[in-house]
Amino acid sequence: MRKYLTNYLNEVEKLLKKEKITKEEINNVKTKIMFFQHERLIHLIVTLFFSLFAIIFMILGTLSYYFLIIFAILLVFVIFYIYHYYFLEKKVQYLYTVYDKLKEREL
Repeated sequence: MRKYLTNYLNEVEKLLKKEKITKEEINNVKTKIMFFQHERLIHLIVTLFFSLFAIIFMILGTLSYYFLIIFAILLVFVIFYIYHYYFLEKKVQYLYTVYDKLKEREL
């Protein structure tokens, strides 16, 4: 997803450099934004559930040290999910500003 979103942002930035922008091109950008928003929502839900499970296993770690091993593994996943979610969030918000610029230049 990271590579796909980066490539798409490059395409949209090329679109910004064009003199004439059609309504169809703007609608395509809007549709992609909706797809990326959906992807962002799914990653948020997954991140929250991994965080919840990590907290549960951290609390269970007071009962047995074996639960702390699972907690450590989940914590690594949570860190990577947060990193990926931050990337998605930042780039989708950037797409909002690009979309607004495209709307201003619409024919």
